[in-house]
Amino acid sequence: MATNITWHPSLSRSERQTNRKQRGFTLWFTGLSASGKSTIATALEQHLLHLGLAAYRLDGDNVRFGLNKDLGFSESDRNENIRRIGEVAKLFADSATIAITSFISPYRKDRQVARDLHAAKNPANPDDEPLPFIEVFVDIPLEVAEQRDPKGLYKKAREGKIPDFTGISAPYEAPESPEIHIRSDLKSVEESVVAIVDYLNSKGLLNLNSSDGRGLEY
Repeated sequence: MATNITWHPSLSRSERQTNRKQRGFTLWFTGLSASGKSTIATALEQHLLHLGLAAYRLDGDNVRFGLNKDLGFSESDRNENIRRIGEVAKLFADSATIAITSFISPYRKDRQVARDLHAAKNPANPDDEPLPFIEVFVDIPLEVAEQRDPKGLYKKAREGKIPDFTGISAPYEAPESPEIHIRSDLKSVEESVVAIVDYLNSKGLLNLNSSDGRGLEY
């Protein structure tokens, strides 16, 4: 770990948000493989862009083949994968962009690390408000996920061809109190996007007027 580095003064979050005319925050999608989280996240990203908001989605396609291509799927590699994603999402959110992450992220402690990163004080601007972190649990029964299995991964995992596969040979620790809980086997993609946007509006996150609200379940 580097020790001879120091923080350089930079723009405040409020200055970035005021000039970009939007808030920065992170929507953290978590759920089993084939739960539909990437499909919903993609539709949400598209909807937010159509609203004129800067949003960017991080998922396996643009992270595992680049930033994290040196990582495998052992527990320690999964931990580091999520830690790096959390750091990158925080940078996007700090820039007044809506960061959307779509990863299984099976361990509660790793998701908590990502949440804590967003809540931490900014050494360059200690007066900055914490960055909002919204956990979106895309919930689906394991048997339904196996029925979907668009990539045949569950079948291979059941045959022992894929070790450490979440839900089969590796654990998935479901969120205990996510901000948004969506049953993707009961809601369409469109309904799921509406639910998320309703929550964001209830929190005042899609404009520069803050408000409070409690987590919603759909």
